[in-house]
Amino acid sequence: MRDRSPSPPPSRRGTIAVLAAFLILPLLAMVAFAVDYGYLLKIRTDLQRAADAAALAAVQELVPAADGTQDLDKVRSKIREYLRLNMDPTFIILDSDIEIGQYDRTTIYSQVTLLDSGIFDTVRVTVRRDAQANLPVSLFFARVLGSESSGVTASATAVLQRGSAIPPGAMILPFAIWRDDWNNNNFGDTWSIYGDKKLIDSSKLPVAGNWGTVDIGPANNSTVALCDQITKGLIQNDLNALYADGRIPDSSQIEAKTPLSANGDTGLSSGLNNAVAKAKGLKRIIPLFDTLTGSLAGGNLEFHIVGWGVVEVEESRLHGNKKSYVDVKKAYAYFGELGPQKDLSAPPTDVIGGAITSPALVE
Repeated sequence: MRDRSPSPPPSRRGTIAVLAAFLILPLLAMVAFAVDYGYLLKIRTDLQRAADAAALAAVQELVPAADGTQDLDKVRSKIREYLRLNMDPTFIILDSDIEIGQYDRTTIYSQVTLLDSGIFDTVRVTVRRDAQANLPVSLFFARVLGSESSGVTASATAVLQRGSAIPPGAMILPFAIWRDDWNNNNFGDTWSIYGDKKLIDSSKLPVAGNWGTVDIGPANNSTVALCDQITKGLIQNDLNALYADGRIPDSSQIEAKTPLSANGDTGLSSGLNNAVAKAKGLKRIIPLFDTLTGSLAGGNLEFHIVGWGVVEVEESRLHGNKKSYVDVKKAYAYFGELGPQKDLSAPPTDVIGGAITSPALVE
């Protein structure tokens, strides 16, 4: 009889070996991709974090001096300082990887173009580990496939934002300057505000201007309240009073673009002397007006405030006589508490002249 017992299955050892040999390279490639890609991603995250920090710190060094000059070497030095603190004391940043300029408003929300004109307000930093600087990143499993290292770069772009809203705590000077005279003078120019109601510009010519103090808050603010505004800043009660009278639409802040009316008093009170003296050399926000109504003789004035600007207090002498004066200079300043301009693509109107607030990353 024929033996009908089942025959043993054919051996597949050779097949599995061939299949394993066939799959080993794709498996190694997948491992190399997973491990090395994750490592490169971590390196890039570290570089990006360092670039962000350096750009945000350095762009604040672009806040101009009172006359509009800027120290670009100080900006570059700050970038290198931050990168060495966040990466390595020997970390190299190429000169070509530091870009400074004025951002083109038409490209601010896309790929930001930097212009080499005007007041610079933007810093772009590129950090790298590649063949150009700091050596490429060594890989692990990818070496089996012939890739021993890979270059990694990251960049950050930070801009200075203009201040456009005045919240509680903002430091103000409760005098007033005629808006047209503000616009017609350069940064670094001065005004002398006199106790006999005169305002003299940097050319020693009289202009429409301060006839006394302006009440940014309750009508007929006391001298103590005015002193506090100079030395401590606006308080919430000041904004509440403006809002209650319908002079501002929001009690949380004064929008620079929204005109408001404010009472004023003629002359410069000697009670302001100490407060103004304490502000010497410091920057303050001052209201700008276009019309003035009321009686100068009666001391009952109303300023129509249509803007705000930054001044630096230079000298003062307030003794309740005609020789009393306050000298202020049109200036730039950084006020971190101010509300920023909401639309960076809009022209720089409806902002506080010369006021810079918290920087922002745009790329």
